[in-house]
Order: sequence, then C-alpha cells, then structure tokens
Amino acid sequence: MIHRLPKALRIAVNRRRLPRRAFDALVADLNPTLRVDPGIETAIDAGIGWLARAQDESTSHDGGVSKHFSLISGWGSSYPETTGYIVPTAIKFAHLRDDPSHVERARRMLDWLVSIQQPDGSFLAGAIGSRHAVPTTFNTGQILIGLAAGVVSYGERYLPAMRRAADWLVEVQDTDGAWRGHQSPLVRPGPKAYDTHVAWGLFEAARIDSHRGYGEAGLRNVRWALGLQTDNGWFEQCSIKNPETPATHTIGYALRGVLEAFAYNKDASLLAAARKTGDGLWLAMKLGGFLPGRIDRNWRGVTDWSCLTGQAQNATNWMLLWKHTHDARYLHAAFASNRFVRWTLDVDGDRDIRGAVKGSYPIDGEYDPWVYPNWATKFLVDSCMLEAEVRRSPSLATGG
Repeated sequence: MIHRLPKALRIAVNRRRLPRRAFDALVADLNPTLRVDPGIETAIDAGIGWLARAQDESTSHDGGVSKHFSLISGWGSSYPETTGYIVPTAIKFAHLRDDPSHVERARRMLDWLVSIQQPDGSFLAGAIGSRHAVPTTFNTGQILIGLAAGVVSYGERYLPAMRRAADWLVEVQDTDGAWRGHQSPLVRPGPKAYDTHVAWGLFEAARIDSHRGYGEAGLRNVRWALGLQTDNGWFEQCSIKNPETPATHTIGYALRGVLEAFAYNKDASLLAAARKTGDGLWLAMKLGGFLPGRIDRNWRGVTDWSCLTGQAQNATNWMLLWKHTHDARYLHAAFASNRFVRWTLDVDGDRDIRGAVKGSYPIDGEYDPWVYPNWATKFLVDSCMLEAEVRRSPSLATGG
C-alpha cells in the first residue's frame, strides 16, 4: 500500500472536501499495522447486527434493507434485489443463534417484497425511488432465492409470490437459456454469464415445486453460460460494465450459479467447469489473502484494490468446492480470503459502520467507493457461518 500514500496526502490537502469519517477510514485502510482479525464468531454477530441496523435505518422505512451506508451521504433507501437474498442469511443466523428476532426480521423483508411484486411476477431494478425502475430478470432471480427460503421456513404463505416470480423468469427466457430481454438498465447491454445466479433461484423454486419446469430452465441458462467459459475457466460477458476485466463480485456470482447447478443435478461436467473457475481465482490470489478487485482473461489482477464482496463470495465458493472435492487448496484460499475481509472490519466503533464490509479495500477503490453496501456484509456473514461449519467438520478434523 506504500504507493497509495501520495493519493492519501492529496486527499489530506483537500480534507475540507471530504467528510472526516471518510478521511479517517482511508487513512486506517492504508495502515496495515491496524489489521486485526476479530474472529469468525464476532464477524458473524457484528455483521448480522449491522444488517439489522440497515433494515431499521432504511430511508424508505418499509421493512426492506437499506442499500448501503455511505460515508459521504449516509443511509440509502431499501434495495429489493439484495433484500431478497439477505432473507436466507437472516433465517440461517436465527437458527444458528436461536434468535427469533431475526426470524421476524426475515418475515418483514418477505412481506415487503411481496407487496412490491409486479402483477406479472417480476421485480423492478434499482433501490426504492430509483429512476431505473423497470422489470429486471437479475433482480427477480435474487428475490426468488428469498421467496423460496420463505416457503421452506414459513410455509405456503409465500408460495404464490414464489411461483409468479419463477414463472415470469421461465416465460421471458430465450430458447437457448439466456436472458436477453429485461436486463438491468444499470449494466452494459447484453446477456450475462453471471445470470447463473438467477438460475440458482430457479433451482430453489424447483426443489419446492418440481413440476413447473423451473429446474430445466435453470440448467438451460447455466449450460448457455458455460458456452462463454474459456479453457482456463474465465467467463466472457461476466461484467457489469468492463467485460475484459470483470470484478470478482460478478465472477463469484457466475461460479456460485454453476456450483448450485451441480448441487441440483450432480452432473460431473458442471463440477469440472466450476473447478476451472475456482482454480483461476486461486491463481489470482496474492499473499495475505488479497484478491485483486478486477481480473483479466489470464487470471491476472489489474487493480491495487480488492472488491471485498467478491472476496467473501469466492471464499464461500472455494469452501463449496472443497466440500465436493476435498482439494485442500480451496480450503486454504477460502480461509485466507475470509481472514482478509475480517481484517478490514470495525467491530467496536461508529454504529453506522460497526460490523459492515466496505465496497472496496482501500475504501476509495473503484467498487462502491466510500460505501458499505448491504450485500458485501451479507456475503461475509454467509462465508463466516460456512467457515465455522467447515472448521467443525469431522473430515477436516481428520485431515480430509
């Protein structure tokens, strides 16, 4: 981080233009001696505590989770897309800690999501109040993950909404498995390899309702996406805006979708494809668990900042690969990646950021600079809950 100091000094000169909290956060990030791993359990509790505050502090006050906390502008309005997949995180934590308050928080999220579902079953892009509010496949798929978790946990109350969302995704899917229509207006035009994360929602719906073609539609999309995978596991068309250097966040989405396809139908070719991408990410990781925020087609990092969301997502992906293969490289990479993200946490200070994960590290990086996005914290809580589970695994204890 030494070469970042001149930039920090320039910011110091213009300090009056930058809020004190933002300046202090950057200075802390540029001082590696301040890194302390608070531990897995502390990270889980602090992270879920921040997500609860994000629900309470949402400026739209509707039961959804605020999109982010910004060191520049404060709390944002609720974000339907990520509130959808925060639902299973809250439910899992409630069971882990036997905490009924998070059961109720998840229900509030679900009830709000059902209330804003469009008549055709879709959900709109953007946070509440966004001028980009149009029906969008990706957002609908992420909310579908939460609706399916709601059916499993709370019964048929959420089944009609789950079916409407899944039916709409099947209806608007192209015959080759891609979703070309209803892409988000916030991203580069064209179908995306990371829509496999939409397919994951269909797999969850298929486990509940197996006779409506949801699983088959999900597999069509994953196989289409694998047509964009290069021989070394990298994906074409896997970026929101920079197709030659996708963020680890969208690579993590694409990889998780392939892993969920394998979990759904146990096709060995899907696991082999997932391993290619997992191996590529492993090659991109640096000492200390640092994963560059953007990666080129040769798995070379092209940034001096990390997308912490991608770090946490791919820690989970590596642990899932380890569960399927018992290849120790994946476990070492996952633990290192999680530890790196935990190093960046503040678990004792300002309540607005206590337990939250930054978009980028250092915080002025390209991915959501100066912001704590709710999904970054969600993915760290998920990956730490999985790490705690893996570390208790009998196969790990016996050297598996």
